Amino acid sequence: MSTAAPILRVEDLDVDISTHSGDLAAVRGVNFEVREGETMALLGESGCGKSLTASAIADVLDPVAHVTSGRLMLDGVDMRALTPAHRRGLSGSAVGIVFQDALTALNPVYTVGRQLGEPFRIHRRMSARAAREEAIGLLERVGIPDAARRVDDYPHEFSGGMRQRLLIAIAIALSPRLLIADEPTTALDVTVQAQIMDLLRTLRGDSEMAVVLITHDLAVVSEESDQVTVMYAGVVVEQGQTQDVLSSPRHPYTRGLLDSLPERAQRGEALPSIPGNPPDLRSIPAGCVYQDRCPLATEVCRTSRPRLSSENGVSGQRAVACHFPLEGRDE
Repeated sequence: MSTAAPILRVEDLDVDISTHSGDLAAVRGVNFEVREGETMALLGESGCGKSLTASAIADVLDPVAHVTSGRLMLDGVDMRALTPAHRRGLSGSAVGIVFQDALTALNPVYTVGRQLGEPFRIHRRMSARAAREEAIGLLERVGIPDAARRVDDYPHEFSGGMRQRLLIAIAIALSPRLLIADEPTTALDVTVQAQIMDLLRTLRGDSEMAVVLITHDLAVVSEESDQVTVMYAGVVVEQGQTQDVLSSPRHPYTRGLLDSLPERAQRGEALPSIPGNPPDLRSIPAGCVYQDRCPLATEVCRTSRPRLSSENGVSGQRAVACHFPLEGRDE
């Protein structure tokens, strides 16, 4: 692991969602950091708070969601302490984000050249002609053939994989220090998924940016990330170096995810899965958030919330939030 100062440090992040019946605690006490050239994967089931955490970092939360406490440190500067205008200025130039649904993220009434050129016109005050040239260069950089011609096409004229490349091009246009990739391969076939991940890997290597990768795909986590933060019901339950966590999970939830891989099933048997469902945000239990699905839960798990504690006291190494952490993976 790099010893350089982290580009991104998330400290005790809390995010609430406003509803007619009051605020719901959607994310609680999230901590992690990412250094130059590293990829941190946020892993967990749908609804565990991964995308909310990413949206809070990128300052693109829906109006019903809001950060209630915590610090979001980008190169040592707390983004929450900045004015809204200053935060908007960082969008694209310091933080880029790749959304999971390219067709809805791209504007259907504008050419891709206009959309790719917009960051240059807004942030660098370029002319329309100069911005168009930059857009062509971006298309070439992300591997779209015949870029000089296709720059005047509209999003619907591109395939799903090519549209995802367009989103990546917009996100990296201003060479951000941090790239957030929110399920960047959703709804793409396996071949195109591999191409998109290869592209992100190449771009990370070329620019040494830090990457936060949101996914529920364990194969992607294993192949693409240096560190992994496992989330459940809005809290971090385990984190550490990716290969350490995947080869020897300490939290029962992490082990449950690994045991649910289809390749671990025996022919003719039902696919393994974690029994039960995540808790409703309106009724998060007082103790461990995983207690209702955990085979190891006891009375202390129902009354006392376990804290995320480092196993060796070194930031960025193994940490687990469990009263009865596992010793290792039983094969």
